[in-house]
Amino acid sequence: MTAEPYPLLQRIDTPQALRELPERELPQLTKELRDYLLHSVSRSGGHFAAGLGVVELTVALHYVFDTPHDRLVWDVGHQCYPHKILTARREALHSIRQQGGLAPFPRREESEYDAFGVGHSSTSIGAALGMALASAKGHTPRKTVAIIGDGAMTAGMAYEALNHLGDVRADVLVILNDNEMSISPNVGAMSNYLTRLLSGKIYSTVREGGKRLLKQMPPMWELARRTEEHVKGMIAPGTLFEEFGVNYFGPVDGHDLMDLVQILRNLRQHTGPRLLHIVTRKGKGYAPAEANPVKYHAVTRFDPEKGMSGGGETRKTHTGKTYTEVFGEWICDMASRDDRLMGITPAMREGSGLVAFSQRFPSRYFDVGIAEQHAVTLAAGMACEGMKPVVAIYSTFLQRAYDQLIHDVALQGLPVLFAIDRAGVVGPDGPTHAGAFDLSYLRCVPRLVVMAPGDENECRQMLYTGFLQQGPACVRYPRGRGPGAAIETELQALEVGKARRLRQGRGVAFLAFGSPVQEALKAAQGLGASVYDMRFVKPLDEHTVLDAARRHTVLVTLEDNVVHGGAGSAVNECLARAGADNTVLNLGLPDRFQDHGTREQLLAEAGLDAKGILAQVERLILSGDCERPGAQVVS
Repeated sequence: MTAEPYPLLQRIDTPQALRELPERELPQLTKELRDYLLHSVSRSGGHFAAGLGVVELTVALHYVFDTPHDRLVWDVGHQCYPHKILTARREALHSIRQQGGLAPFPRREESEYDAFGVGHSSTSIGAALGMALASAKGHTPRKTVAIIGDGAMTAGMAYEALNHLGDVRADVLVILNDNEMSISPNVGAMSNYLTRLLSGKIYSTVREGGKRLLKQMPPMWELARRTEEHVKGMIAPGTLFEEFGVNYFGPVDGHDLMDLVQILRNLRQHTGPRLLHIVTRKGKGYAPAEANPVKYHAVTRFDPEKGMSGGGETRKTHTGKTYTEVFGEWICDMASRDDRLMGITPAMREGSGLVAFSQRFPSRYFDVGIAEQHAVTLAAGMACEGMKPVVAIYSTFLQRAYDQLIHDVALQGLPVLFAIDRAGVVGPDGPTHAGAFDLSYLRCVPRLVVMAPGDENECRQMLYTGFLQQGPACVRYPRGRGPGAAIETELQALEVGKARRLRQGRGVAFLAFGSPVQEALKAAQGLGASVYDMRFVKPLDEHTVLDAARRHTVLVTLEDNVVHGGAGSAVNECLARAGADNTVLNLGLPDRFQDHGTREQLLAEAGLDAKGILAQVERLILSGDCERPGAQVVS
């Protein structure tokens, strides 16, 4: 980085250096920080619009608070790029989300300034409260700040934490970054003035002194408390937070840096639970991102002068449909056939492929916000009344609604279809977004039908098959494109629990579940092996498993899920019950959290590409634990 474009920023390697700047230089620093963010992310790709919106807030927080001693807990971690730039990671920002590079979200192992790891949303208030209570217990004087926003206040967990915060009266400042004007548009000079007044020392002193006096006269105290609430309710939309026992300030303009610094200074002197409501613009400072923050939420490389011609980080130059697009077309086709179909998503309309459905069937589309638990119970309620709900959800987010899946859907045997996107290895977003566990946590639940397609057409037909079930069903499919299979327009139900043999060989049989089918076919060429597309994880096609065991010496299970408790474990259990003595090799994702990288890199790292599969089978054969197949092993 040259000195000319960023003369101030190049001097800021740590927040300590930032705090040495005179206040008059802060506006110039925010300009350079925003320019650098645009410069870097446009060349590397990554999360973009949210970071642009919190530049002023990030500078103000590190300027006012003594980080890392004071704790900043970020929510919805894709806001954290400016934070990373100011905390000794500026020169590495170009490597973000790449294998071996910076993590896309705050990560404790990466920096002492990342107080809490995050990838899912709505955790900041609870984590900050835990930190504040621990600090009080250890008599460690520090300030704790939770920065929440970008839809995270739609989740029940945030309100659970607020309720507890108000109850225990812990010393936590919550900053609500309202970047969609979703709570109140009441921003302006009068509102800013009132917030500065309400957060200032004079008001605070009078307020606390009045409390002490009036608490000795209970009727007068109650009258004063209610009067204060009603007066503040007329000038600011904070009544809800006040009812939680959290002192509310705002809303204020989150891009007015000097006001923000002064307000944060005032609030730093306060104690107890308090919430500052700031209003920001997602994509601030880059016109295309301001105009279309969804499109610029996460980006591939682009020319800042021209903007992006496509739609986001999944934009590719090659043809063919993604599994998400296959789902999006299927749900529209199915909805046109059956008016009982109801589509539900927890704030992932674009990511889950529901844009067309939401436009064509608006009365049957429900975006519940970042509230996965509610999404599943909502579907259960609909199913009770004769509807056929489809919950479109990422594998990693379904983890947050596991109790509801078991208690509200499976236990009652309700016909809810779960369209589980981003299953298996996901890639640049790292371990917080990996769908590595769903086969394990779904397989053990009674009454579920669990399917994993090996190509795009199977995905379409499995969705139809699941929709027809009289109980709960799941179709889990990976991010990105399949092998390019022809997609049949006609919908045909598959026989539940029935696998299919794709290749006849001898010696070795691959039992593949889902996307590894394609790599199994490649590996089988060198081994002369058989390949079975198992299709159903539950119910497992035990007849096919035992038939393969009779015909082959070695069985190799393949899945893009952790090995422990997954599809391979189901095969092992089947063989054990039958007393089969085959050599079995279970291949899948490792027993650790894989770091970020491309999907291809992570599959190769796990040995789930054709080359890795061949190498592992060859090692097994050369070890002498099994007979060598008829065909020669090649690597």
